[in-house]
Amino acid sequence: MNSDQTYNHLVLDTWRHSRDKIDNRQDIMRELVRYATLAANSHNTQPWRFKITSDCITILPDFTRECPVVDPNNHHLFASLGCATENMLLAAEAYGLKGHVSIDMKKSNSIFINFEPYPVSKSILFQAIINRQCTRTLYNNKPVPIEQLKTLENISQSNNVSIFLSTDQKDLKNILEYVIEANTFQMKDKAFVKKLKEWLRFNTSSAISHRDGLFSAATGNQTLPTWIGNAFFTYGYNIKKENNKYIDHIKSSSGVIAFSSQNNTKENWINTGRSYQRFALQATAFGLKHAFINQPVEVPKIQTQLGNYLNIEKGQISLLVRFGYGPKLPRSLRRSIDHVII
Repeated sequence: MNSDQTYNHLVLDTWRHSRDKIDNRQDIMRELVRYATLAANSHNTQPWRFKITSDCITILPDFTRECPVVDPNNHHLFASLGCATENMLLAAEAYGLKGHVSIDMKKSNSIFINFEPYPVSKSILFQAIINRQCTRTLYNNKPVPIEQLKTLENISQSNNVSIFLSTDQKDLKNILEYVIEANTFQMKDKAFVKKLKEWLRFNTSSAISHRDGLFSAATGNQTLPTWIGNAFFTYGYNIKKENNKYIDHIKSSSGVIAFSSQNNTKENWINTGRSYQRFALQATAFGLKHAFINQPVEVPKIQTQLGNYLNIEKGQISLLVRFGYGPKLPRSLRRSIDHVII
């Protein structure tokens, strides 16, 4: 097979429900880890590790995959662990298990999920796991039905997490200004550009080799030979053109949602990730696309300004997302679960 065929094969093998009935507890636990790895995560760094025992799975951060320039306090990393946690809990119910979460961030930076028997429940959110993706392209500006907006807002609620959801064009316009200001700031930061470049996968061969990072086609960009992609990104990157892309993207969106951690603790960042993941899966079930526009979250001064605009009184905005109706893009890949189970 050539690289494109191999990539397509890996996509089908990655983004799927279980092929066979699984009864062995150890095999079920491994399958729960596989579902967890299909969760959203920062820059597709997949910053997680897992330990399995007979009735517990521990989720741990992989600090070798952190992004210190854009995420110096690792709140994106811990939100990613929250996304994985939510996926695992939903998958557990599909296998007749109920997961109970306990978090130890003081000693071990661990999320413990203990399981007990539970009636099998293959929820709408579980079914959506294999179809969820961050779709970084133009949408069609079609309005979302009010009842669906209410459902999205309700399902995103969580302790110590504040939600701001708006379809008001004035809000989208004002939030766009923060995105452009932050994106301009980041693209002038050589350390940011260098780190971002490390996670770019310009073609299928690179995506297959790494099975992580931002695959060009999956982000709505043209695939290129690696040497051309590196040269273009280094010497030909146009900030104005990139800003215009975000202007078009946000103007084409139906709405935005912001997730704010009311207390800046790792546990609350994890809960924020769980909240976002439920939103993402429900949006997917409704036929909606969504994408992060986290630039304002990653520049402290602008993060504060955006928080003030959204009347966030406690904590900080952790995640900013646009949503709407749009096309399906090529998928990102995931590392084998054997690479993340320790």
